[in-house]
Amino acid sequence: MTASDHTPASPEEGASPTAGLDFIRAIVAEDLRAGRYSQIVTRFPPEPNGYLHIGHAKSIGINYGIAAETGGRFNLRFDDTNPETEDESYVQSIIDTVRWLGAEFGEVLYAADYFEDMFAFAEFLIGRGAAYVDSSSEEEIREARGTVTEPGFPTKHRDRSVEENLDLFRRMRAGEFPDGAHVLRAKIDLASPNMLLRDPLLYRIRHAHHYRTGDRWCIYPLYDYAHPIEDAIEGITHSLCTLEFDNNRAVYDWTIEHWQDFERSRGREPARPHQYEFARGNLDYTVMSKRKLLQLVQGGHVTGWDDPRLPTLAGLRRRGVTAEAVRAFWERMGVAKVNSRVDIGKLEYAIRDDLNQRAPRVLAVLHPLRVVLTNYPEGRTEELDAPYWPHDVPKEGSRMLPFGRELYIDRDDFAEEPPKGWHRLSPGAEVRLRYAYVIRCEEVVKDAAGEVVELRCTYDERTRGGTTPEGRQVKGTIQWVSAAHAVKAEVRLYDRLFTVPDPDAGEGDFKDYLNPASLVVVPGALVEPSVAADEPGSRYQFERLGYFYADPVDSRPGALVFNRTVTLRDTWAKAAEAPKPQPKAEKKPPKAEPGSSDAGQPRAPKAAVHDTSRPPELEARRTRYAAELGLTVADADWVTRDASTADLFDAAVAAGGSAKGVARWVIHELTRETAGRASDALPFAGRELGELVALVEDGTISASAGRTVLAEMAKNGGRPADLVESLGLRQVSDPGALAPVIDEVVAANAAKADEYRSGKTGLLGFFVGQVMRTPAGKAASPEMVKQMLEERLR
Repeated sequence: MTASDHTPASPEEGASPTAGLDFIRAIVAEDLRAGRYSQIVTRFPPEPNGYLHIGHAKSIGINYGIAAETGGRFNLRFDDTNPETEDESYVQSIIDTVRWLGAEFGEVLYAADYFEDMFAFAEFLIGRGAAYVDSSSEEEIREARGTVTEPGFPTKHRDRSVEENLDLFRRMRAGEFPDGAHVLRAKIDLASPNMLLRDPLLYRIRHAHHYRTGDRWCIYPLYDYAHPIEDAIEGITHSLCTLEFDNNRAVYDWTIEHWQDFERSRGREPARPHQYEFARGNLDYTVMSKRKLLQLVQGGHVTGWDDPRLPTLAGLRRRGVTAEAVRAFWERMGVAKVNSRVDIGKLEYAIRDDLNQRAPRVLAVLHPLRVVLTNYPEGRTEELDAPYWPHDVPKEGSRMLPFGRELYIDRDDFAEEPPKGWHRLSPGAEVRLRYAYVIRCEEVVKDAAGEVVELRCTYDERTRGGTTPEGRQVKGTIQWVSAAHAVKAEVRLYDRLFTVPDPDAGEGDFKDYLNPASLVVVPGALVEPSVAADEPGSRYQFERLGYFYADPVDSRPGALVFNRTVTLRDTWAKAAEAPKPQPKAEKKPPKAEPGSSDAGQPRAPKAAVHDTSRPPELEARRTRYAAELGLTVADADWVTRDASTADLFDAAVAAGGSAKGVARWVIHELTRETAGRASDALPFAGRELGELVALVEDGTISASAGRTVLAEMAKNGGRPADLVESLGLRQVSDPGALAPVIDEVVAANAAKADEYRSGKTGLLGFFVGQVMRTPAGKAASPEMVKQMLEERLR
């Protein structure tokens, strides 16, 4: 089968059984339906030069998932063609990580095992005049390639005879020449607009020890040459890679086409793999480049490849994240054709959602403050029954908590001068101890420096289990541990590694944006005694504090160490630090700040303006939205104008929409479509809004299509995904479906196309507008239209 034989059907064509599938699965389904393949074979081909990160989990999930769903085969193959950066320790880590993710594979495969085949194929290319040995310097080769506006030109070695090329190439293998003396290049097209086709390098000399082949080789193939050969040898049907390899596909296809003739010359029937590209998984507040991750490791900025702050899967695993959470995260994100950065809050949501069902609840105090119950009998200890699971988790189990006269609570749960709306402990106030009693603070004891060191309280014996007499209200509930029975532990509070969402986008070095508070070690924490004998690797929710994981390396009985996997939502610490309310706002919407989602947008109606003297709970949420979710002050102010809007916003973010994206839709689109109706009176909830925003953000539908869906939801309700399908709004992700439209628009405006090519590049907007007016254009992303037009108008 040649490349021209293979024309994948567009997922948008008719009532195909591929409807509802992502574009790659739609291609695979159509290939099976058409009988192009009897079995689907995919692969994950990492280079063993570092640990896998969470972006690799997306690729593994797609490749393994498609093979598993179709009864196909999934290969784990190491692309080990660069001996200077690869190591056996990386190999073992990757094998372990892929298995941890749940991807099943057979024998581990290695590109190095195909070196003889690659060498024989290179001799075949030389023999047919399709490859030559170039003895030019690296700088000379780079200059001879030309530029994006000028074609390349041949070096003086391009026209060597077949005999001379074969002789030199074999002597290269024999080790007669030093590094850099010669390279083997493909002879393709020095005038190609795709610069990767301008005689790419196939082999270079490297006198380096290979972790697998030792010193048997001193020439090594380059990726663009080796990768398609590996795929062909293994019978890969769909070679799935990320978008940065889009232009490399031309070299891939060139290599595969020549491989067909080579295999037939050896009396074999060749396999014909095809390459497809999908958007890579970029995550906010971290970096994904293995080169940059290596800098962090080698520079001592982290403790190793498995540091829980890193996005490596080993780091996430040590932090306490499960493979199920990672898989669920990428499944929610879907498979798109346009690169974007994913809000890290979506990953945190997937982690919380997973741990909610698997982490039993226990009590812990990070910053202990002694409490003495002055009316509790001295020497007495009682056992209180405490369930491991809340009512909404369908699991059973409990433990006994020892309770006595002396306890510890968290220092953050006491305020000598509490802010308005404070529901924790303060002088003269009552609070409920979780699973225990209601206590009242009667006296505050301080040391010579004026620091609070002890609280003397009374307990109400009628409130055992937290119950209170009818008509008595105690709003606050806090955690505690028995002073006589608590277990000491070191707690490591991990946070985001960088202080900005995209460390690569700023000026200077990416390491300039490292978060100095990404790890805070709390050496003197106390936990309830039920966890004392549990194995390293145990997971818990420390109530009101977050999800924690007993470190599998450092934790042991008698010296417990817990890593915070992810936080719970707690707004009061922020509320206590929030600035005092400002004077009443003017009766007009706040002016948009630079960079705000308000900028350049119509202002919200005056009817929705609110007073800043809002209830404390909403003020706390407003502060958190700005401080933790990255909203501008104006946006945070708007989405907390009332409780129902704030609840809608929270539910939408939890359902998959980014915080900033949801805010934009709440402020600018929801107000317009719902004609001022209150959020709690809409025929849909925050979950549906979040799903809609996620569909727009991952490229499933365009923003204009999203507004159409929202209008339908505002009238009749419904799930966004169902409405997208019923209204035929799924965004075109297959360039093949858009290419005829682009060709037609360019042909119909030939004069303007000539003007564009002569230098009037401002006409690109005209062509984009023409295409976007067509039905296919409306269903495509502007980015795809722009990119395809730029290629077509070259």
